[in-house]
Amino acid sequence: MTTKEQKNTVLIVSIITSFLTAFLGSSVNVALPSIQKEFNIDAVTLVWISSAYLLATATILVPFGRFSDIIGRKKTFFWGLIVFLTFSFLCAFSPNIQILIALRVFQGIGASMIFSTSTAILTSVFPQGERGRAMGLSVSAVYLGLTLGPVLGGVLTSNLGWRSIFWLNLPIGIFIIYLVNKKLGGLEWADSEGEKFDLLGTILYISGLLLLMLGFTRIQTPLGKTLAIVSIIILFVFIYTESKIDYPIIPMSLFFKNITFSLSNLAALINYSATFAIGFLLSLYLQYIKGLTAQNTGFILAIQPVVQAIFSSYAGKLSDRIEPRFVASFGMFLTAVGIFMLSLINSTTPFYFIYSAQILLGLGFAFFSSPNTNAIMSSVDKKFYGVASASVGTMRLVGQTLSIGIVTMLFAIHLGGTKFTPDLFPKFMSLTHSIWLGFSIVCAFGIFASIARGNIR
Repeated sequence: MTTKEQKNTVLIVSIITSFLTAFLGSSVNVALPSIQKEFNIDAVTLVWISSAYLLATATILVPFGRFSDIIGRKKTFFWGLIVFLTFSFLCAFSPNIQILIALRVFQGIGASMIFSTSTAILTSVFPQGERGRAMGLSVSAVYLGLTLGPVLGGVLTSNLGWRSIFWLNLPIGIFIIYLVNKKLGGLEWADSEGEKFDLLGTILYISGLLLLMLGFTRIQTPLGKTLAIVSIIILFVFIYTESKIDYPIIPMSLFFKNITFSLSNLAALINYSATFAIGFLLSLYLQYIKGLTAQNTGFILAIQPVVQAIFSSYAGKLSDRIEPRFVASFGMFLTAVGIFMLSLINSTTPFYFIYSAQILLGLGFAFFSSPNTNAIMSSVDKKFYGVASASVGTMRLVGQTLSIGIVTMLFAIHLGGTKFTPDLFPKFMSLTHSIWLGFSIVCAFGIFASIARGNIR
């Protein structure tokens, strides 16, 4: 039984960690043009700064979720934090783009250990009825990080260079380590302790998902098509073997017999697939087409997460009283409308129109994210909290990787390896319009998965 002080500490740790990881991701987006200029890289290589991190995180989230259920969620979280902080700091000293991308991979491994456990620990401590509020506060912290990331990232990039972004993680991370050791030293959550860890399933899962994502980003090439086909075969073998063993890393019954769990995860996958690349594309649009500085771009990109931070806590509490599927579906609808508005912008679009789209997107994300997570975590037994938490993160990160992967693929097809020059801007805008329109349609389909998931109460 956890005390009130320990529950509050868990919430504080979750909030700060959520802020930290979100801050880094959004601040790096603003710094991409500066990184491109320093290393003199093309558009496709530039995208890999984000893709490498997401790919590494997404492919090992579920194995770490299962691992944490067995050896302890706090232990996994703690060492994940150490890995994340170490390689974040090393990113600041990258001498070339190859080293930076490699360090981002290891940073992603640390992040996967954090993402697979933070929501599970929160769910282990807060019972249903309090859970939505706690998750709402944690999600608000994510959006606060997304808010301050572009702002502070823009300021730091403009004044101290892009490397300074990675320095900021260290003092915040050290404070989290202190809280975990000082306030939660005697606590641990390992509801599957003593069960076997499925090493074969882990290898099949990681290799299948990794090849699928790599193949998808190069699907226009023969190699990409081959990787995609091989990955599908591996994943089918993975599903078959997982259904035949006693202790799988992913219990297939969660997806095939729990409609709330499966459709909530599908809704999350659709939502993040349709939305993550928005920040990347909008950052390029504002700096290359509108001619804004990184700092001013950061201020504009902050509008959306400010709205999210304000309303996420309310949306989480609302999902404690109203069925989460209704709240989340409303959020998905607002998101689809916001993305469609972005598909209409051009070089002369007034800023108030862009602000309006940002506000709608912020409201949409706020009303979708924490209610959807609440539905997922409340639909499973506590021994599966690590796996369920990892599934939340996996759907988010696979969706984000697919989102960036779509952009990478389309950039490679339509823009090739050319640098961003004024001659390329009309083609860039035409491509961006098509991407945003497609994403809005995908998000609209996600509304149906969200509403069909069923009730948790």
